[in-house]
Amino acid sequence: MQNIRVEYYSTSQGKVPVLEFIDSLDGRTQTKFFAKLKLLEAFGRKLPMPHAKYVGDHIFEFRLSGVEGEVRVMYFFYDGDKAVLTNGFLKKTNKLPANEKETAIQRRSEYFERNKR
Repeated sequence: MQNIRVEYYSTSQGKVPVLEFIDSLDGRTQTKFFAKLKLLEAFGRKLPMPHAKYVGDHIFEFRLSGVEGEVRVMYFFYDGDKAVLTNGFLKKTNKLPANEKETAIQRRSEYFERNKR
């Protein structure tokens, strides 16, 4: 097992989009999210379906079913041992919304730019 640190992406204005999204969900869904997040911390890139899915462009999708429906949180890995959660949404169709993936890609680029060494 790995030991992955989970970080929440924050905008330059200090907003944390994933936490805002999670706060908008039912309490039971929130509890399930944080419980399943421990799987990501433990398994990292090896977390299998149905919990996580690689969607391309270095972006992954964290997956769970909640009271509201299918909950998705996009994330990427940084520096080998960190998963950065970028954005969350309720999935309403079988196809991943392009704008959600694009948001994750953009936030990944911004994160890498801000954390240059």
